[in-house]
Amino acid sequence: MIMLKNLLGLKEKATPGREAYGLAVSRARAREFYIDHGVDDRIDARFELYTLHVLLLVLRLRDEDTPGARDAAQDLFDTYVSALDNALRELGVGDVAVSKKMRKLGEALYGRMQAYETPLRAGDAAGLAEALDRNVYAGAGADHAPWLARYALESRHRLAAQPVESCLKAPDWAGVSA
Repeated sequence: MIMLKNLLGLKEKATPGREAYGLAVSRARAREFYIDHGVDDRIDARFELYTLHVLLLVLRLRDEDTPGARDAAQDLFDTYVSALDNALRELGVGDVAVSKKMRKLGEALYGRMQAYETPLRAGDAAGLAEALDRNVYAGAGADHAPWLARYALESRHRLAAQPVESCLKAPDWAGVSA
């Protein structure tokens, strides 16, 4: 589909949510997560990091509570869901199966967001580490999940200190170097 759009000279309209999604994915792909902090380079672990970073931005935008920020949060979330759908299709999942798999992914996405949002809002590093250990590290991340929880909480703090426009163009994530 992308190749066809490029051939026809059609470009998708850039929106704040699409740009922010690209920034969240880029950050979640940082090699340090995988090399230094024990995240397995598997599709499900990447899904978890994408979800965490998208959620951090969505929470920041929702916290602003202005129409523009709420719209950008919804656009970011919609872009993420659309990207999941596109990824399934690129993996060769048929139309009938896509809806079933998207329902399961949607449930997983909603579950993760609930599991992470409460401790993120409360600043609960232990609770967040527990959820991250279960989801990102498949229960084998006792050595790394506390670091990832601190990273997420620090990122949340740093994003909160940024104006919304800056979060959408250059989010101030916490450091990932070991």
